[in-house]
Amino acid sequence: MKAYQADLAKFEETETQIFGVSVDSVPANRRFAQDLGVTFPLLSDFKRIVVKDYGLFNEAQGFGNRATFVIDKEGKLQHVEVGNTAIDPTAAFQACSMLKKK
Repeated sequence: MKAYQADLAKFEETETQIFGVSVDSVPANRRFAQDLGVTFPLLSDFKRIVVKDYGLFNEAQGFGNRATFVIDKEGKLQHVEVGNTAIDPTAAFQACSMLKKK
């Protein structure tokens, strides 16, 4: 989250909206955002609907796996990164830059 916050201006230049989704509650997300200085929206998927729909829910441990998705203005999925590398905004920014050029 910190890396995306640090690169927020670059993403805004590509007309990109960043938001995070977490299985934590709204109050927990609010506190997390305050603690990290995150200014983009953090959405709560407390009922685990989104993580299940995107195939990211770890049933055994009860959490959502890390992932980054780039979805274009038409709602089409353009880039997916799953795992620990999803915390690095580089690939997502490159995907957003390519979409801006189209």
